Amino acid sequence: MDRLAALRGTTPPRPHDARAIAALAANPGCTRRALMDGAGIDKSSTARHLGFAPPFGQSPFAIARSNAFEAQVRGSLAELLGSVLGLADVAYEDLRGACPPSAHDQDDPPTLYDHPGLTLPIAGESTALEPSVPVLSYGGRCHVVVVKSFAVIDGQADPAAVAAAARQGAVYALALQACDLRVADDMVLVCPENFANRPVATLVDVRRQLAVLRRQLGRMASLDSLAATLPPEVTFDLRPDASGEPTRPAADLAADLGHAPARYAPECLSTCDLCYFCRDEARQAGASDQLGRPVRDALGGVATVGEALALADGTLDPAPGQEEIARLLREAARLRTECLT
Repeated sequence: MDRLAALRGTTPPRPHDARAIAALAANPGCTRRALMDGAGIDKSSTARHLGFAPPFGQSPFAIARSNAFEAQVRGSLAELLGSVLGLADVAYEDLRGACPPSAHDQDDPPTLYDHPGLTLPIAGESTALEPSVPVLSYGGRCHVVVVKSFAVIDGQADPAAVAAAARQGAVYALALQACDLRVADDMVLVCPENFANRPVATLVDVRRQLAVLRRQLGRMASLDSLAATLPPEVTFDLRPDASGEPTRPAADLAADLGHAPARYAPECLSTCDLCYFCRDEARQAGASDQLGRPVRDALGGVATVGEALALADGTLDPAPGQEEIARLLREAARLRTECLT
């Protein structure tokens, strides 16, 4: 981990939380993000210093609404889960930062464990997660319970919001597995129903999010070998002064960040603090990544928009392995010309 510490330099490390760990699953192929998260670098401070302040942050109204809904649900969560999931007499136990008990048999009575103390290994170090997420034990397995304030209207919720909640729930599920607990493949999501504050609980499958997180955390465990591919003089240090303000020239920092390849996609705008910087970088390079993951994947090994246009109009001969995508691009260009004329 010496190389990761050198990447961070004199900047104090930023501890991981469940939301930050969940965001790892949103773009697991990004080397830049993996290195910065593994080294505990504050990407928000980095982005602001570079002149690309992150777009995140809730309005005070949204935060107040979220806190009010969670407080409303918290007092009757055991009863709510029992009625929605068809469970009788759900017991309640406040763990006060302790790990949930490991013995869960099929015939054990359903129990809601509140404020569990969970840890998760991140880049070789144990990271403590905030003991706030409830855990429901029934049927011989543990189910993470995630309370969110976005509405479920006519049985449908915003897919992006549900996906973000599932990634966060997968973090806690992975931490429960680290405690040698049997964890269900689905979590319990509690949201307000329609336009009232009446809570409704649904089961959300988190197997895909768990698989992505396992791969990403496994990758972060071997980040030293990835960091070793960078030039030895490269560092992401902000060189903060006594008051914590960065003193490093922004152009110098941007140049060093350029040595760690990013995998920008429009989805990064809702999950990563460095999104505006990486988007600007992708635009300047004309990268096909900026068009979105479906387009990037469809283009295969075509790295830039200019290259795709040149293959489409025939001014560039395809490289080995690009013959098929070149044929498709030229056919698409022909059809477009026919439609326009």
